Amino acid sequence: MRQKKGNLFVISAPSGAGKTTLCQKLREVIPDLKFSVSYTTRKPRTGEIDGVHYIFMDEDEFRAMIADGEFVEWAQVHGNFYGTSKKRIEDMINGGFDVILDIDVQGGRQIREHFSANNINNILIFVLPPSMDTLKKRLKGRMSDSDEVIKKRLKNATEEIREYKNYDYVIINDVFEDALKEMVAIIIAERARTLKIEEGWVEETFLKPE
Repeated sequence: MRQKKGNLFVISAPSGAGKTTLCQKLREVIPDLKFSVSYTTRKPRTGEIDGVHYIFMDEDEFRAMIADGEFVEWAQVHGNFYGTSKKRIEDMINGGFDVILDIDVQGGRQIREHFSANNINNILIFVLPPSMDTLKKRLKGRMSDSDEVIKKRLKNATEEIREYKNYDYVIINDVFEDALKEMVAIIIAERARTLKIEEGWVEETFLKPE
């Protein structure tokens, strides 16, 4: 195998910026890309499938997983809990697969600290809307949140956007197709980095004496 370990791509954005749709499309256009399904106590939205979009559970179950140390990061966002399984990600990356992780900014720093310490290449990508007005329109267009929830999300978005400087890349999701192309380019470039190439494969394929 050419690739020693997979990459971990962490995608964050304020709610409504379009990161979830971008991540879903990436899985369709890039081969061997895995999606890390997060755990949450949030209720499913229309069309969401348990085990595909999130692993839905009640708060008692979530707190039990916290106590057992099963999360590499977890946070309470908009009144709900979200968490990322440490073992689920490590198993996929050690198997040579690239992993996409769609998480809130609160978890981005924890992810980087943990996986950098464990010699796993992690790339943080922040997705921005073109403007706050656009973000507001997108949130209202969902038709799934109350005005009170939308107001809370917009307030939180201001604080979340301040975190963009802690990320490796920033993509402005104005035209979806352009944003997708930029994300694909990042993934392709990271896969081609020298540190990702298995030295034994190079030796065997190109440098073995005849």
